[in-house]
Amino acid sequence: MPDAGRTRVPGRVLVHLRRSRDHVDRHYADPLELEVMARVAGLSKYHFHRLFTATYGITPAAYVSERRVERAQDLLRSANLTVTEVCHAVGFSSRFKEIVGESPRQFQQRWGADAPRVPGCFVLMWGLAERRPDATSEARACRNPASQEKRDDTTSL
Repeated sequence: MPDAGRTRVPGRVLVHLRRSRDHVDRHYADPLELEVMARVAGLSKYHFHRLFTATYGITPAAYVSERRVERAQDLLRSANLTVTEVCHAVGFSSRFKEIVGESPRQFQQRWGADAPRVPGCFVLMWGLAERRPDATSEARACRNPASQEKRDDTTSL
């Protein structure tokens, strides 16, 4: 029995939503806005937001945040990078603690303490973590998440 309150997404639209989600997976470290993701899917931003949420059960902004945190977790576990360098590379901020349940430093100490480490210079040199052009503003937000203004869930990711 279908849910009365849920939006049913037509099968032909799923291809476009997947294309947009793949775009986010490839460009998670870049500043991503709802308009860009909707343009990749070929939909208006409002329609895209509604269909993406109905299909994946998560808003586009939350998906981008989770993707960035997943990549940050990988780097914190395996690379010899500081938390600030990881923040520069993937663009996570105070959402890390909200999603994972512990700070990036605590995560790194718990899960990466005994793991063999990939040298940070190797990670950066081979593009396994790319530096973002606006990394200095993100680094400030990572060091002081209380000063970071809350961003609207639907406009800037």
